[in-house]
Amino acid sequence: MFDSLLIANRGEIALRVMRTARRLGIRTVAVYSDADAGAWHVAEADEAVRIGPAAAVESYLNGAAILAAARASGAAAIHPGYGFLSENAGFAEACTDSRLVFVGPPAAAIRAMGDKASSKALMETAGVPLVPGYHGAAQEPALLAGQAAEIGYPVLIKASAGGGGRGMRIVENAEAFAGALESARREAAAAFGDDRVLIEKYLSRSRHIEIQIFADGRGNIVHLGERDCSLQRRHQKIVEEAPAPGLSVARRGELGAAAVAAARAIGYAGAGTVEFIVDASKGGANGPFYFMEMNTRLQVEHPVTEAITGFDLVEWQFRVAAGERLPAVQDDIRFAGHAIEARLYAEDPARDFLPAPGRISLLEMPAEEDGLRIDGGYRQGDTVASDYDSMLAKIIAHGADRAAALACLTKALDDLVLVGPVTNQAFLARVLRSPAFAAGEIDTGFIAQNRGELLPPAATP
Repeated sequence: MFDSLLIANRGEIALRVMRTARRLGIRTVAVYSDADAGAWHVAEADEAVRIGPAAAVESYLNGAAILAAARASGAAAIHPGYGFLSENAGFAEACTDSRLVFVGPPAAAIRAMGDKASSKALMETAGVPLVPGYHGAAQEPALLAGQAAEIGYPVLIKASAGGGGRGMRIVENAEAFAGALESARREAAAAFGDDRVLIEKYLSRSRHIEIQIFADGRGNIVHLGERDCSLQRRHQKIVEEAPAPGLSVARRGELGAAAVAAARAIGYAGAGTVEFIVDASKGGANGPFYFMEMNTRLQVEHPVTEAITGFDLVEWQFRVAAGERLPAVQDDIRFAGHAIEARLYAEDPARDFLPAPGRISLLEMPAEEDGLRIDGGYRQGDTVASDYDSMLAKIIAHGADRAAALACLTKALDDLVLVGPVTNQAFLARVLRSPAFAAGEIDTGFIAQNRGELLPPAATP
């Protein structure tokens, strides 16, 4: 095992990685921008190195600056967190070339899954089911419009090189296609430097179910069950849970087998998530499922998997990166209870969830007890900068069953006190109290379908 680690990220994931490193006796090195000099993750690390100005492209996304920080601090390994560098094959190769352990998958695996179009072709060869669509190299607008008509409306335009909802447009009819294509391409080019798109059949009622996999580079691959990430705003997750409500044991086995096949097809090693879209109009969680993408990194929502399996997935990452075997085989993995995670953001739900930066003048988090876990990134007095993602914390509840986890998480949101920036705290509480959510009646359109209940008109002051 390496003895020192630089964490090439900020906020709650940097603190999360540090917790496991500290427990294993690994020295930690934080990096920070000018906007983050007084940040919590900087204070918690054994050493901290400045990497540039506030703009992410000049600091946290600056691979050369991060490698220089690793050399200056004497770090033996780099953990990329779950930012863009975690899925950057060039950065993974640069770490190896610099004789640094990259705590992530091989560059070849990142590259294989980094392009959505080519990854789908690879998955088709591996026998993993795909949503009907067009994933070809030709990108002429007339050809894409013809493919959309052949697939049948509604369709989904997606950026080939990215994720996180960027470069994604739902198109209901042929008349709207040209405008949506131009808009998606423009956003994709700005976000990823690549305007290529793919087109898929849009499932009007769908569940987003993903499988956590792990591989050790010695041919051993396991899955650690599923997570349901259907509750989303702007195509981005805000509430995740494990196991998926209503999913049968048989279907879990089928999803797990498909995810392991996907990982094996690209010679995977480390933590990864294979994401599937499920046609919920034909059997709810157990409807037909299709490969969507593979994230070659640790996911934001990994704590719910840790809660129901009892494993520390960051420790697994360390051990695999150090060349060790997986700590468990498939028959060792059992699932206990239910876990739900809510993402607390500095954002305004009443204004289409726009980020709401500002200073946190008062913050009182509920005590971590009775199944409650909080992965936070900010303290009282900290300022949420406009330069970065606005997630403040993840609140995770684990209980004997879904009802117990839901009650624990709802109480935690009620007890949390935060004064300063506008947050989605009240919105999350309304989601959890929704009778439809309590009944497990969820799909990716949940927020839009229940907008009146979840986003009531603001009261007169």
